[in-house]
Formats: sequence, structure tokens, C-alpha cells
Amino acid sequence: MRLIIRTIVVLAIVWIGLLLSGYGVLIGSKENAAGLGIQCQYLTAQGTSTAQYLHTDSGIIGLSNCPILRKSQTVVDNG
Repeated sequence: MRLIIRTIVVLAIVWIGLLLSGYGVLIGSKENAAGLGIQCQYLTAQGTSTAQYLHTDSGIIGLSNCPILRKSQTVVDNG
């Protein structure tokens, strides 16, 4: 029972941190447009957001992988 309560408390703290910071965590990615682009999905405190980047395997032009964290456009507490 203690483990369940601690897990819920930790998840609540992480959610509040995401809400106040405006960051999202990568939950999925897929290539689109014949491999020229990459679409990344992020979980934020307000829901999910999608970002599209130019993609190359080498990473010289564009990104080779999605960033793990991404700042969203809207932040709840801007200080």
C-alpha cells in the first residue's frame, strides 16, 4: 500500500513539474514524407503536442532523432 501511495505522489510531483515548466516528454515518433521529415509526439501536462522536424540519418541537415524533452509554446506559470 505504501508503494502505491508513493508512486502516486511521485507522479503528481512530475506532472506539476511539467505543468509549471512547460516541457513535454517524448512518447513517440515516426518518419513522414518519404523519410524527409520526422514527426515527434510529446506528453505535456495539458495533453499531447506534435512537432515536425527535417530528418536525415546523419544529422548533418535536420535531426537524426527526436529530442527527449521539448518546451511547449504555452506555459501555465511564466513567473
